[in-house]
Amino acid sequence: MPAVHLPPGPKAHFLVGHLPEINRDPLKFFSQCAREYGDLVCWQFGPFPAFLANHPDLIEQVLVTQYPNFVKSSVYRRGLRVVGNGLLTSEGDFWQRQRRLVQPAFHQERIFAYGKVMVDYTEQLIDQWRDGEIRDIHQDMMFLTEEIVSKTLFDVDIKDEAEGVQAALNAVMDFNANLANQYFLPGWMPTPSNLRYQRAIEQLDAIVYPIINERRASGKDTGDLLSLLLQVRDESDGTGMSDRQVRDEAMTLFLAGHETTANAMTWTWFLLAQHPEIEAKLQEELKTVLGDRAPTVADLRQLPYTERVLLESMRLYPPVWGISRRAVEDCVLGGYEVKAGTTVFINQWAMHRDPRFFENPEVFNPDRWADNLIKKLPTFAYFPFGGGSRICIGKAFAMMEASLLLAVIAQKFRLTLQPEYPVLVQPSLTLRPKHGMKMLVTQR
Repeated sequence: MPAVHLPPGPKAHFLVGHLPEINRDPLKFFSQCAREYGDLVCWQFGPFPAFLANHPDLIEQVLVTQYPNFVKSSVYRRGLRVVGNGLLTSEGDFWQRQRRLVQPAFHQERIFAYGKVMVDYTEQLIDQWRDGEIRDIHQDMMFLTEEIVSKTLFDVDIKDEAEGVQAALNAVMDFNANLANQYFLPGWMPTPSNLRYQRAIEQLDAIVYPIINERRASGKDTGDLLSLLLQVRDESDGTGMSDRQVRDEAMTLFLAGHETTANAMTWTWFLLAQHPEIEAKLQEELKTVLGDRAPTVADLRQLPYTERVLLESMRLYPPVWGISRRAVEDCVLGGYEVKAGTTVFINQWAMHRDPRFFENPEVFNPDRWADNLIKKLPTFAYFPFGGGSRICIGKAFAMMEASLLLAVIAQKFRLTLQPEYPVLVQPSLTLRPKHGMKMLVTQR
């Protein structure tokens, strides 16, 4: 039976399509599309038809089965030009080469060695907290994960530059929160948003390039990712990475390695504050296993409830809430014809809240993961780290870091939301709280 050209979907403006609705509330728009129109939805990206894949089987088609035919979209790469041609944005043979060269930095034994650094930096942070004060927990989590990534992957302490780095990254995220910036405005046009983005890139380059130059000049091998990037040689031709390639991969791993974990932790505190019975159960596990001592990597397998809290938090608030791909050639997806150049969007936010796969999907319930649910679900019903060959290279690093941070902080403090500081979701490249997250910290 021949493929049908377009699946069902909401009516759109002939020129701007659904961009106004997406700019207003993309989470609401894509959730409504999934709920009202089914597994494959046609929406309009400006004047062009685009698809929303809303079933694990269709998502698997895009990310695994027909993977070579679906590449990162130009809009995605434009929004991520801060990372250049790194692992997040590159394609084809170059991406495969870079992934192969970077992979050793994330081998298990190397990652386990980072555990003490993660715990030490977390303890340094909470040593600054005062009982009864109100803090922006999102900002604290951002600074903390920024310092951890800088130390573990690049063996540098960026405390002095932390605020400047964060301001630059905030500019990147604000740019990506407005889809019109990416669709209507070429990167070279000197608009205020483009100029802010370009200044942010220059600020970050002014920090990253001197680190690369100093390490290359010294020839020092500290066993970190930066040493690996500078020393590694491709087995096929013996070539190493240029300074630009090292910069792009370093920037990619810095951005991905701290932004996503910081947001995952922030939303975890948000959910725990609203569910004291779950927080109490977490406390009970930490007290039983750890007593008053700090956690180590070896303790993590004895903290299953801690892991479930994080799995459930990332279900409701996936750090990366959507994935965009572009069809290279004409193909068929779910019985519908996908023309070359068509954008296919995948929305973890809606998929993770699908009642076909999760009972009471809007409820924060870590116990749903108790009976190995993750093995029973279709592969792409739950995928906070993406999937297929481009699954997040730092998945194990991120889960270990989040588990240790959660354990260290929850042992010492209770975090409480403040009604006078409402929490709004900002879907950008990642899922952030729009105005931070002010919380009362109370010492245990």
